[in-house]
Parts: sequence; C-alpha cells; structure tokens
Amino acid sequence: MASKTSTWNTKADLVPLEKDKAKELRARISKIKQAEVLRPGAVFVGHIPHGFFEPQVKRFFSQFGTVSRVRLARSKKTGGPKGYGYIEFECEEVAKVVAETMNNYLMFEKLLKCEFIPTERLHPKTFRGSNRKFLKPTRRSTAIRKHNKPKDAAATLQSAMRLVSKNLGRKRKYAALGLNYDFSGYDDMAKKAKLQAASIV
Repeated sequence: MASKTSTWNTKADLVPLEKDKAKELRARISKIKQAEVLRPGAVFVGHIPHGFFEPQVKRFFSQFGTVSRVRLARSKKTGGPKGYGYIEFECEEVAKVVAETMNNYLMFEKLLKCEFIPTERLHPKTFRGSNRKFLKPTRRSTAIRKHNKPKDAAATLQSAMRLVSKNLGRKRKYAALGLNYDFSGYDDMAKKAKLQAASIV
C-alpha cells in the first residue's frame, strides 16, 4: 500500500489497489457486457482522505472504467473539501460494481464509504460545475457575496439602526466644532425598516 502523504500530484504514480481487491474488481467488471448505448451511473464516496482532490479521485477510479464527472463537496467559505463527493461512470453497471466492491476499502487510514446512487435519486445539480477547475474563494469574493446577500427584515432594521447611531455620533462631533450638520436620510431608512419588520410580525 502506498505511504500516506498530505497531497498527491496528478502526474504521480497511480495509487494501487491491494492485489486481491484489484483482481476481484477487474474480474467482475470484465463480465459486464458493454451495451451500444451506455447509461451513466453515479457513486457517492465518503471518508475521502485529505489531499485526495478531484484530479486524484478521477485518476484513481478510472482504473475500473471511464469516469465522466467528479464533484467533491467543498466549503463555500474556505473552499476546503468536506471529505465526500460524487463520481459518475460512463457505465451504470460499472458504477454498481465499484460501489459494492470499494465500500469500506481502507485508503490512507480512511475507510471509504461508497454507495451507488440511482438516477432517479440523483439531484439535477449534483454535478453542477464539475467540468470547471475549482478556484478557491478569495477574501474579496467572500466579502462581496456576504455584502450582496439579501437581508431579511430583522437584518435590515439592525443595519438601519446602526447607521442612525453613527449619524447621531457624527452630529455631536460636528456640533462640538460649531458646525451645523443635519442629515435625516438614515432616520427615514430606519422608519421604513421598522414598518417592514412590524408588518411581518
């Protein structure tokens, strides 16, 4: 068995299966008759070792048949993998054999959990974005997404009251300097937010 490492290179040697497991798997797959029109099949894979990303997963499972798509679950905030994902094989029968044979397979101190997912149970967006290279979200993109996220009535009211409070502090500061500062825009915003929150309650 290959030694454990923190990351894998797509050009590195293929992670080998144990001899007995490889023999069993290839024997079963060789019995599958390839139909003229192949029906794809998906496999859920859990407990994926850290550092085993999309290219490595596709390369590893391509030992058993043609892998059409791979999508690993990742954190929207950090981009880090969550340790599970989905693999689509070109042939449904191959997917079934892989799921059954590779379930509870020990890989880098992790027991893989594999389950065949019937097409009718597969969410239409399961493989959305699987053909695009994953780009880790930057702090700027995360901040923009958070800022543009639609706010509910309570959040809108809280934001408006915060602006009103800052505006009052600004008025006091200018008054101490003998300057006349009068801006009621935030007050109007707070009133609208209060009415909106009250209508929901």
